[in-house]
Amino acid sequence: MAEAPATTATTEVPKQEGGFPPFDTSTFSSQLFWLVVTFGFLFVVLWRVAGPRINAAITNRRGVINGAIAQASKARADAEAAQQQYQAALTAARAKANALAEETRQKLNAEIAKAKAEADARAHDAMAAADARIASTRESAKAAVGTAARDAAIAIVERLTGDKVSADEAAKALGQ
Repeated sequence: MAEAPATTATTEVPKQEGGFPPFDTSTFSSQLFWLVVTFGFLFVVLWRVAGPRINAAITNRRGVINGAIAQASKARADAEAAQQQYQAALTAARAKANALAEETRQKLNAEIAKAKAEADARAHDAMAAADARIASTRESAKAAVGTAARDAAIAIVERLTGDKVSADEAAKALGQ
């Protein structure tokens, strides 16, 4: 049997010539050349292509924003004007309603006063008529009482004395 090749038990990487390529001083000039070429290309692309596009997008967006702000300011001014018109209309409507209510109140008070005066007049007339009826009833009652007293006096005298007294004599005796 053949022997196995010898292995190393370390983890070290064998040394290579030149080191890390960007730090190799022999390639600095080519690295600087390509850096300048790449930077120049990117600068021209950004300056000529991307810059104007970005600027146009920013300008366009600024115009849209300024337009929206102007439109919002106009809408706000319109809303404030509409609010003032609404308040003015509301105030006018309240004043008109109050005036109508006062006018109606005055009309109703006048009608109430007129109805009260008419009712008072009817009540006064009814009381006067009632007083007249009472006075006439009182007079007729006095006359009836006087007649009843006269008739009673005639009846009492006739019963007690047996004499007939005339109605005139009985009325004189009673003071009628």
